[in-house]
Parts: sequence; structure tokens; C-alpha cells
Amino acid sequence: MKNLHTIAPVLLLALALAPRAGAQGSAGANAAIEPRYLVDVPTAGVLAHAAFAFDFEFYQSDGMLAGLSFGLFNRVILGISYGGTHIIGTESPSWNKHAGMAIKIRFLDETDALPAISLGYSSQGKGAYVDSLQRYRTKSPGLYAVASKNYRLLGFFSVHGGINYSLERHDGSTGLNAFAGAEKSLGPFAAAVAEYNFGLDDNNGGALGEGKGYLNAGLRASIGGGFTLGLYLKDIIQNQQNVSFGDRTIQIEYISRL
Repeated sequence: MKNLHTIAPVLLLALALAPRAGAQGSAGANAAIEPRYLVDVPTAGVLAHAAFAFDFEFYQSDGMLAGLSFGLFNRVILGISYGGTHIIGTESPSWNKHAGMAIKIRFLDETDALPAISLGYSSQGKGAYVDSLQRYRTKSPGLYAVASKNYRLLGFFSVHGGINYSLERHDGSTGLNAFAGAEKSLGPFAAAVAEYNFGLDDNNGGALGEGKGYLNAGLRASIGGGFTLGLYLKDIIQNQQNVSFGDRTIQIEYISRL
């Protein structure tokens, strides 16, 4: 990601605000908030009733994506997001064609024997919007089902997996897709995450992907006051030709309650 220093003011603001609030972030063995996603793929996690989340992602081409989510009844999340590329710098901004809309409903809570299961919909893809293909560089999940299970293992270890059907279908590559991932706590305030998006709906001549799928990984840390900071490498195995070794992205999450 070019001009990484341009997001420094946002990081400084997050650190400045953190001591003034009381909520723990969503990373580490002491996390009091369920992670709603790994890097890009969703988990079965939801927000508590009347909790809200601000999410910011900074990615290649001076891109930024901002989102707002709200929790209802400890089972439902409603969300909206919007962004674009060249937000910072001298070039004219290139905004996404549409705002992203999202809903997630948890139908089954986790038990000792069974995972938590959620169904959802999200029209928000990741990376730049490609007008000629009417899709994001990483397709939006569309309709999805996901299961998540957590285990105690030197802190916590969680596994996640699901299927999705993206409604971005104008590139000539369609059908069901699958994804899986894991998170391992690293002490009380940090975690390592990894995910694999099979890219089954992004694997022919009309699509951006080359059939290898998308491997994403990184670290995130609760920095206090409801803030969580994530540092990630995306497309590590170079499924898209313009990625030399991982698309470096930064995510900032802030969660609080009304």
C-alpha cells in the first residue's frame, strides 16, 4: 500500500481516544467483544444489543473504506459502508459505485458440542471497484452462511468456515464459493488470524482471479477503549497478477454501546 504514513493521524487519534473509554477490543484472550470477521471473510460473531461499530480499512491506491454497524437483540447486525480509492493525495478520488449494505442474523449460539451459526448478506466487496466488470477486486460475499467454534488452547483458538453466493456476476464467473479461517490469541490483547477464500466464483478468463483462491493473514491487537487495530497481508499467493507479495492493509475497529 502506497503512502502508509498518510494514515498516521487516524492511528494517533485512536490511541488518544482509547484511554477515555472502557470497553475492551475484539482481539486476545481477554477480548470481551466477538470478532465479526477475520480479515475479509465473516465469522458468526455479532454485536451486543445497542452496540455499534465503526470500521475503517486503508488499502492500496490510497483507498479507504468506512463502515457503521449496529447490533439488535444480541442476534442481528445491520451495517452500511462506503469508500473509494485515491482518497488521500493529489489524484481525484474514485468513489465506489454503491454504498455497501449488510445484515447478519445468528440463528444458533455456540455450545460445547455445536458451533455458532449465522446467516447474512453483504454487498460490500474489498479493494477498488472495477467498473468494466461491475465488481470489487475481491467480490462481495453476497448471501452467506458461516459457522464458528471456539476452543481453549493456551488462551483461545477459534475456527470458522462457510459458503457464500456473490451477486457480483457480470464478470462471467459465478456459482457457490467457500471460505475457512482460524484465529489464535497471542496473550491477553493480541491475536493472529488467517483465512482462505477459495475464489470458486473468481476463477475463469473473465474474472480477476487465476483459480488459486485468496490467502490472507495478519495480526490484530486490542489497544483499549473499544479499539482494535489490524495489520494484514492479502492475496499472499498472488491470485491476482498485480499483487507482488500481499496487499498490505490496515483496519481500525471501534466498538461501544449507546
